[in-house]
Amino acid sequence: MSTPAVSFEFFPPRNLDASFRLWETARALAPLGPDFVSVTYGAGGTTRQLTHEAVTALSNHYGLNVAAHLTCVDASREETMQIVDEYAGAGVKEIVALRGDAPQGQAEWTAHPEGFTSSVELIEAISARGGMNIRVGAYPEPHPDSPGTAADVAFLKRKVDAGATSAITQFFFDADTFFRFRDSCVAAGIDVPILPGILPIQSWAGARKFAARCGTSVPDWAITAFEAAGKQGEAQLATDLCVRLCHDLIKGGVDHLHFYTLNKPELTLAVCRELGVSESGLAA
Repeated sequence: MSTPAVSFEFFPPRNLDASFRLWETARALAPLGPDFVSVTYGAGGTTRQLTHEAVTALSNHYGLNVAAHLTCVDASREETMQIVDEYAGAGVKEIVALRGDAPQGQAEWTAHPEGFTSSVELIEAISARGGMNIRVGAYPEPHPDSPGTAADVAFLKRKVDAGATSAITQFFFDADTFFRFRDSCVAAGIDVPILPGILPIQSWAGARKFAARCGTSVPDWAITAFEAAGKQGEAQLATDLCVRLCHDLIKGGVDHLHFYTLNKPELTLAVCRELGVSESGLAA
């Protein structure tokens, strides 16, 4: 079985302790030679400046290829494109272009009066500017705001037509969920790489809350397994299930896995080692 390429998602730190966790996570995972790492925005764009600082630090100090998340939330078109220019000036060559979640205090997402109204518009603007590799989100199970998978596939096709060069999926529990989505994308004429998003489960309770927010279905077998394992066996079970999922994906032709690290490297590192992703040496 071939060894996959890997990439990792981090989130920007909000305090000193969180900063140490991010840098320790980067230090632990950088030797695996990720194809890229991404840095998220907080809900409603609340960590915009923190994201920028984390992106530039990861690029400058660890030599990582960093993809900066960028959303349409709470900013004009001019302000948003200024952020793209600032990233370009800092040497960043990749953007993960997203609509973003509703700003804090709002029940539903609404566009800024002078802002982009969708991720498609944002992608079109970044593509027209040039100089950026544009990655986007994808949903193997229906997005909470979507009527169904067919609509999600059609919208992903619009994003690709607008200039997206690859897509990263939301996390899922079964490889077949990803394969069904991938087949639907191919049938729709989507020809860019679709990277499966992998969540090593740091906390079963946290994973279930995350799944409820993003529309990921939780299979009965997973509920039964984690209840039987209890807190003491949770980490080993999470590692074993994640390795099995990755093996199933690789057997099905997947050659790149994107890990949601939650700024905690241990499980991701353990899974990558089981998959044969070797460490090239110490991080800077």
